[in-house]
Amino acid sequence: MSALIDGIRRNKFAVFGRAGMDMFAEPAGTKAEHAESFRSDLGGSSANICAGLCKLGGQSALVTSVSNDCVGRFCTNKLQHYGVDTQYLKVLDGEYRISLAVYESVLEDFQNCIYRNNAVDFQVTTEDVDRVNYSDFGALITAGTVFAAEPSRGSTFRAFENARKVGMPVIFDVDYRPYSWPSPQVAAEVLSRAGEESDLIVGNDEEFGFMAGGIEKGMDKARELAQRPGRMVIYKMGQSGAVTFFEGQEIRTGIYPVTAVKPNGAGDSFMAGLLAGIAEGRPLKEAVLRGSACASIVVSQPGCAPAMPTTAQLDAFLATHPGPTEA
Repeated sequence: MSALIDGIRRNKFAVFGRAGMDMFAEPAGTKAEHAESFRSDLGGSSANICAGLCKLGGQSALVTSVSNDCVGRFCTNKLQHYGVDTQYLKVLDGEYRISLAVYESVLEDFQNCIYRNNAVDFQVTTEDVDRVNYSDFGALITAGTVFAAEPSRGSTFRAFENARKVGMPVIFDVDYRPYSWPSPQVAAEVLSRAGEESDLIVGNDEEFGFMAGGIEKGMDKARELAQRPGRMVIYKMGQSGAVTFFEGQEIRTGIYPVTAVKPNGAGDSFMAGLLAGIAEGRPLKEAVLRGSACASIVVSQPGCAPAMPTTAQLDAFLATHPGPTEA
Protein backbone atom coordinates (compact mmCIF):
# COMPACT_ATOMS: atom_id res chain seq x y z
CA MET A 1 0.00 0.00 0.00
CA SER A 2 1.26 3.51 -0.78
CA ALA A 3 2.49 5.96 1.85
CA LEU A 4 -0.29 8.32 0.76
CA ILE A 5 -3.07 5.81 1.41
CA ASP A 6 -1.43 4.69 4.66
CA GLY A 7 -1.27 8.27 5.90
CA ILE A 8 -4.88 9.04 5.03
CA ARG A 9 -6.02 5.85 6.77
CA ARG A 10 -4.76 7.23 10.06
CA ASN A 11 -7.74 9.60 9.66
CA LYS A 12 -6.06 12.44 11.52
CA PHE A 13 -5.16 15.56 9.55
CA ALA A 14 -3.18 18.76 10.10
CA VAL A 15 -4.90 21.38 7.93
CA PHE A 16 -3.29 24.68 6.91
CA GLY A 17 -5.28 27.68 5.71
CA ARG A 18 -7.98 30.08 6.62
CA ALA A 19 -11.02 30.11 8.83
CA GLY A 20 -13.66 32.77 8.37
CA MET A 21 -17.19 33.85 9.15
CA ASP A 22 -19.87 33.15 6.58
CA MET A 23 -23.00 35.29 6.53
CA PHE A 24 -25.65 34.00 4.14
CA ALA A 25 -28.96 35.61 3.30
CA GLU A 26 -32.14 34.00 4.57
CA PRO A 27 -34.41 32.52 3.47
CA ALA A 28 -32.88 30.59 0.53
CA GLY A 29 -33.57 32.42 -2.71
CA THR A 30 -33.14 35.88 -1.19
CA LYS A 31 -30.60 38.13 -2.88
CA ALA A 32 -28.10 39.52 -0.39
CA GLU A 33 -28.97 43.14 -1.13
CA HIS A 34 -32.62 42.48 -0.33
CA ALA A 35 -32.06 40.34 2.76
CA GLU A 36 -33.68 41.28 6.04
CA SER A 37 -31.62 38.70 7.94
CA PHE A 38 -28.40 36.72 7.57
CA ARG A 39 -27.36 33.51 9.27
CA SER A 40 -23.78 33.28 10.46
CA ASP A 41 -21.61 30.18 10.66
CA LEU A 42 -18.07 28.93 10.07
CA GLY A 43 -16.52 29.39 6.63
CA GLY A 44 -13.13 29.52 4.93
CA SER A 45 -11.92 26.68 2.73
CA SER A 46 -9.55 24.98 5.16
CA ALA A 47 -11.91 25.39 8.12
CA ASN A 48 -14.70 23.86 6.04
CA ILE A 49 -12.52 20.85 5.22
CA CYS A 50 -11.74 20.47 8.94
CA ALA A 51 -15.42 20.56 9.88
CA GLY A 52 -16.32 18.15 7.08
CA LEU A 53 -13.69 15.64 8.20
CA CYS A 54 -14.88 15.77 11.81
CA LYS A 55 -18.53 15.31 10.82
CA LEU A 56 -17.48 12.21 8.86
CA GLY A 57 -15.72 10.67 11.86
CA GLY A 58 -12.17 11.91 11.31
CA GLN A 59 -9.91 14.17 13.35
CA SER A 60 -8.51 17.49 12.18
CA ALA A 61 -6.46 20.36 13.57
CA LEU A 62 -6.43 23.77 11.89
CA VAL A 63 -3.12 25.64 11.72
CA THR A 64 -3.80 29.33 11.13
CA SER A 65 -4.01 32.80 12.67
CA VAL A 66 -7.23 34.43 13.84
CA SER A 67 -7.96 38.02 14.82
CA ASN A 68 -8.23 39.04 18.47
CA ASP A 69 -11.80 40.27 18.17
CA CYS A 70 -15.35 39.01 18.37
CA VAL A 71 -15.30 37.56 14.84
CA GLY A 72 -12.06 35.69 15.48
CA ARG A 73 -13.53 34.29 18.69
CA PHE A 74 -16.75 33.38 16.87
CA CYS A 75 -14.77 31.33 14.35
CA THR A 76 -12.71 29.68 17.10
CA ASN A 77 -15.88 28.71 18.95
CA LYS A 78 -17.44 27.33 15.77
CA LEU A 79 -14.35 25.25 15.01
CA GLN A 80 -14.60 23.75 18.48
CA HIS A 81 -18.35 23.21 18.00
CA TYR A 82 -17.58 21.02 14.97
CA GLY A 83 -14.90 19.12 16.88
CA VAL A 84 -11.84 20.71 15.27
CA ASP A 85 -8.61 20.82 17.30
CA THR A 86 -7.73 24.51 17.81
CA GLN A 87 -4.43 24.14 19.69
CA TYR A 88 -2.49 25.52 16.69
CA LEU A 89 -4.53 28.69 16.26
CA LYS A 90 -2.55 31.86 16.92
CA VAL A 91 -4.50 34.93 18.04
CA LEU A 92 -3.16 38.20 16.60
CA ASP A 93 -3.75 41.70 17.93
CA GLY A 94 -3.80 44.82 15.81
CA GLU A 95 -5.59 45.54 12.54
CA TYR A 96 -5.37 42.05 11.04
CA ARG A 97 -8.82 40.65 10.34
CA ILE A 98 -10.28 37.19 9.81
CA SER A 99 -12.11 36.60 6.51
CA LEU A 100 -15.76 37.50 6.14
CA ALA A 101 -17.91 36.14 3.30
CA VAL A 102 -21.38 37.50 2.56
CA TYR A 103 -23.36 35.44 0.08
CA GLU A 104 -26.75 34.08 -0.85
CA SER A 105 -28.44 30.78 -1.63
CA VAL A 106 -29.18 31.73 -5.22
CA LEU A 107 -27.75 30.15 -8.38
CA GLU A 108 -28.64 32.85 -10.90
CA ASP A 109 -26.15 35.73 -10.69
CA PHE A 110 -24.74 34.23 -7.47
CA GLN A 111 -22.83 36.76 -5.40
CA ASN A 112 -20.13 35.98 -2.85
CA CYS A 113 -18.61 39.14 -1.40
CA ILE A 114 -15.40 38.25 0.47
CA TYR A 115 -13.65 40.74 2.75
CA ARG A 116 -9.92 39.96 2.85
CA ASN A 117 -8.31 43.29 3.81
CA ASN A 118 -5.33 42.73 6.14
CA ALA A 119 -6.09 39.00 6.12
CA VAL A 120 -4.93 37.51 9.39
CA ASP A 121 -4.43 34.01 7.97
CA PHE A 122 -1.59 35.31 5.75
CA GLN A 123 0.36 36.06 8.96
CA VAL A 124 1.23 32.44 9.75
CA THR A 125 5.00 32.27 10.32
CA THR A 126 7.65 29.56 10.20
CA GLU A 127 7.65 29.58 14.01
CA ASP A 128 3.92 28.80 13.93
CA VAL A 129 4.31 25.82 11.62
CA ASP A 130 7.41 24.53 13.42
CA ARG A 131 5.48 24.09 16.67
CA VAL A 132 3.11 21.57 15.06
CA ASN A 133 3.82 17.98 16.13
CA TYR A 134 3.68 16.45 12.66
CA SER A 135 4.13 12.88 13.82
CA ASP A 136 0.74 13.17 15.56
CA PHE A 137 -0.98 13.27 12.16
CA GLY A 138 -1.37 10.98 9.18
CA ALA A 139 -1.39 13.68 6.48
CA LEU A 140 -1.06 17.41 5.89
CA ILE A 141 -3.78 19.25 3.95
CA THR A 142 -3.58 22.73 2.52
CA ALA A 143 -5.72 24.87 0.25
CA GLY A 144 -3.98 27.05 -2.32
CA THR A 145 -5.04 30.35 -0.76
CA VAL A 146 -2.23 30.11 1.81
CA PHE A 147 0.34 30.57 -0.95
CA ALA A 148 -1.04 33.90 -2.20
CA ALA A 149 1.01 36.10 0.16
CA GLU A 150 3.90 36.11 2.60
CA PRO A 151 4.66 35.08 5.26
CA SER A 152 2.12 32.22 4.95
CA ARG A 153 3.51 31.18 1.54
CA GLY A 154 6.99 30.51 2.81
CA SER A 155 5.80 29.07 6.10
CA THR A 156 3.51 26.56 4.36
CA PHE A 157 6.35 25.38 2.14
CA ARG A 158 8.31 25.02 5.39
CA ALA A 159 5.43 22.89 6.72
CA PHE A 160 5.76 20.69 3.60
CA GLU A 161 9.43 20.16 4.49
CA ASN A 162 8.55 19.33 8.08
CA ALA A 163 5.96 16.81 6.88
CA ARG A 164 8.43 15.12 4.53
CA LYS A 165 10.93 14.70 7.36
CA VAL A 166 8.49 12.42 9.18
CA GLY A 167 7.24 10.68 6.04
CA MET A 168 3.88 12.43 6.13
CA PRO A 169 2.04 12.85 2.81
CA VAL A 170 0.96 16.29 1.59
CA ILE A 171 -2.55 16.88 0.21
CA PHE A 172 -3.07 20.01 -1.90
CA ASP A 173 -6.39 21.52 -2.94
CA VAL A 174 -5.42 24.01 -5.68
CA ASP A 175 -8.32 26.36 -4.80
CA TYR A 176 -7.15 29.22 -7.02
CA ARG A 177 -8.78 32.54 -6.05
CA PRO A 178 -7.49 35.28 -8.38
CA TYR A 179 -8.45 38.12 -6.02
CA SER A 180 -5.92 36.91 -3.42
CA TRP A 181 -2.88 36.96 -5.71
CA PRO A 182 -0.60 39.80 -6.85
CA SER A 183 -0.66 38.49 -10.45
CA PRO A 184 -1.66 35.39 -12.45
CA GLN A 185 2.01 34.79 -13.29
CA VAL A 186 3.02 34.59 -9.63
CA ALA A 187 0.04 32.33 -8.91
CA ALA A 188 0.88 29.92 -11.74
CA GLU A 189 4.51 29.65 -10.63
CA VAL A 190 3.77 29.17 -6.92
CA LEU A 191 0.81 26.80 -7.33
CA SER A 192 2.84 24.69 -9.78
CA ARG A 193 5.61 24.42 -7.20
CA ALA A 194 3.08 23.38 -4.55
CA GLY A 195 1.74 20.73 -6.91
CA GLU A 196 5.21 19.34 -7.55
CA GLU A 197 5.77 19.04 -3.79
CA SER A 198 2.44 17.30 -3.06
CA ASP A 199 1.32 13.66 -2.95
CA LEU A 200 -2.38 14.22 -3.65
CA ILE A 201 -3.51 17.13 -5.82
CA VAL A 202 -7.18 18.02 -6.24
CA GLY A 203 -8.29 20.71 -8.64
CA ASN A 204 -10.80 21.53 -11.34
CA ASP A 205 -10.26 21.79 -15.07
CA GLU A 206 -9.79 25.57 -14.89
CA GLU A 207 -7.19 25.28 -12.11
CA PHE A 208 -5.10 22.62 -13.86
CA GLY A 209 -5.47 24.59 -17.08
CA PHE A 210 -4.29 27.71 -15.32
CA MET A 211 -1.21 25.89 -13.99
CA ALA A 212 -0.53 24.52 -17.51
CA GLY A 213 -0.97 27.82 -19.33
CA GLY A 214 -4.31 27.08 -21.01
CA ILE A 215 -7.49 25.22 -20.08
CA GLU A 216 -7.06 22.88 -23.05
CA LYS A 217 -3.77 21.70 -21.48
CA GLY A 218 -5.26 20.97 -18.04
CA MET A 219 -5.87 17.24 -18.47
CA ASP A 220 -2.35 16.72 -19.80
CA LYS A 221 -0.98 18.65 -16.82
CA ALA A 222 -2.89 16.36 -14.44
CA ARG A 223 -1.58 13.26 -16.23
CA GLU A 224 1.96 14.61 -16.12
CA LEU A 225 1.78 15.30 -12.38
CA ALA A 226 0.38 11.80 -11.78
CA GLN A 227 3.41 10.16 -13.38
CA ARG A 228 5.40 10.50 -10.17
CA PRO A 229 5.18 7.15 -8.34
CA GLY A 230 2.79 7.25 -5.39
CA ARG A 231 1.13 10.54 -6.36
CA MET A 232 -2.63 10.81 -6.87
CA VAL A 233 -4.23 13.55 -8.96
CA ILE A 234 -7.97 14.27 -9.14
CA TYR A 235 -9.15 16.35 -12.07
CA LYS A 236 -12.65 17.70 -11.45
CA MET A 237 -14.87 18.73 -14.36
CA GLY A 238 -18.03 20.05 -12.71
CA GLN A 239 -21.15 18.48 -14.21
CA SER A 240 -18.96 16.07 -16.21
CA GLY A 241 -17.61 14.36 -13.09
CA ALA A 242 -13.95 13.70 -12.35
CA VAL A 243 -10.93 11.70 -13.47
CA THR A 244 -8.67 10.21 -10.81
CA PHE A 245 -5.10 9.37 -11.83
CA PHE A 246 -3.29 6.94 -9.51
CA GLU A 247 -0.70 4.20 -10.06
CA GLY A 248 -1.33 4.06 -13.79
CA GLN A 249 -5.11 4.03 -13.47
CA GLU A 250 -7.53 6.59 -14.88
CA ILE A 251 -10.76 6.27 -12.91
CA ARG A 252 -13.72 8.22 -14.32
CA THR A 253 -16.62 9.04 -12.03
CA GLY A 254 -19.89 10.91 -12.44
CA ILE A 255 -21.84 13.17 -10.12
CA TYR A 256 -25.03 13.02 -8.07
CA PRO A 257 -27.46 15.54 -9.62
CA VAL A 258 -29.37 17.64 -7.09
CA THR A 259 -31.33 20.85 -7.06
CA ALA A 260 -28.57 23.25 -6.08
CA VAL A 261 -29.21 26.45 -4.15
CA LYS A 262 -25.64 27.79 -4.38
CA PRO A 263 -22.29 26.84 -5.97
CA ASN A 264 -19.86 27.33 -3.07
CA GLY A 265 -18.59 24.79 -0.55
CA ALA A 266 -18.62 21.88 -2.99
CA GLY A 267 -14.84 21.52 -3.28
CA ASP A 268 -14.27 21.56 0.48
CA SER A 269 -16.95 18.93 1.02
CA PHE A 270 -15.59 16.80 -1.84
CA MET A 271 -12.17 16.76 -0.18
CA ALA A 272 -13.61 15.74 3.21
CA GLY A 273 -15.75 12.98 1.70
CA LEU A 274 -12.91 11.63 -0.45
CA LEU A 275 -10.47 11.44 2.46
CA ALA A 276 -13.05 9.94 4.81
CA GLY A 277 -13.84 7.26 2.23
CA ILE A 278 -10.17 6.35 1.81
CA ALA A 279 -9.70 6.39 5.60
CA GLU A 280 -12.56 3.91 5.94
CA GLY A 281 -10.72 1.52 3.62
CA ARG A 282 -13.12 1.86 0.72
CA PRO A 283 -12.02 1.28 -2.89
CA LEU A 284 -10.69 4.47 -4.50
CA LYS A 285 -13.57 4.84 -6.98
CA GLU A 286 -16.11 4.54 -4.16
CA ALA A 287 -14.19 7.10 -2.07
CA VAL A 288 -14.22 9.58 -4.98
CA LEU A 289 -17.97 9.03 -5.43
CA ARG A 290 -18.57 9.63 -1.72
CA GLY A 291 -16.69 12.92 -2.12
CA SER A 292 -18.94 13.79 -5.07
CA ALA A 293 -22.03 12.97 -3.01
CA CYS A 294 -20.81 15.25 -0.21
CA ALA A 295 -20.36 18.06 -2.73
CA SER A 296 -23.93 17.56 -3.98
CA ILE A 297 -25.31 17.61 -0.45
CA VAL A 298 -23.55 20.90 0.36
CA VAL A 299 -24.68 22.78 -2.76
CA SER A 300 -28.27 21.71 -2.10
CA GLN A 301 -28.38 23.50 1.28
CA PRO A 302 -27.57 26.99 2.60
CA GLY A 303 -24.20 27.49 4.25
CA CYS A 304 -20.95 25.54 4.00
CA ALA A 305 -19.76 24.05 7.31
CA PRO A 306 -23.34 23.50 8.60
CA ALA A 307 -24.28 21.81 5.31
CA MET A 308 -21.43 19.28 5.48
CA PRO A 309 -22.95 15.84 6.01
CA THR A 310 -22.35 13.41 8.83
CA THR A 311 -21.59 9.80 7.88
CA ALA A 312 -25.21 8.85 8.59
CA GLN A 313 -26.50 11.70 6.40
CA LEU A 314 -24.12 10.74 3.59
CA ASP A 315 -25.17 7.08 3.76
CA ALA A 316 -28.85 8.08 3.74
CA PHE A 317 -28.31 10.29 0.68
CA LEU A 318 -26.52 7.50 -1.20
CA ALA A 319 -29.25 5.00 -0.27
CA THR A 320 -32.00 7.16 -1.74
CA HIS A 321 -30.26 8.86 -4.69
CA PRO A 322 -30.54 7.19 -8.11
CA GLY A 323 -27.05 8.41 -9.20
CA PRO A 324 -24.30 8.71 -9.98
CA THR A 325 -24.34 9.81 -13.60
CA GLU A 326 -22.27 7.89 -16.13
CA ALA A 327 -18.77 9.33 -16.42
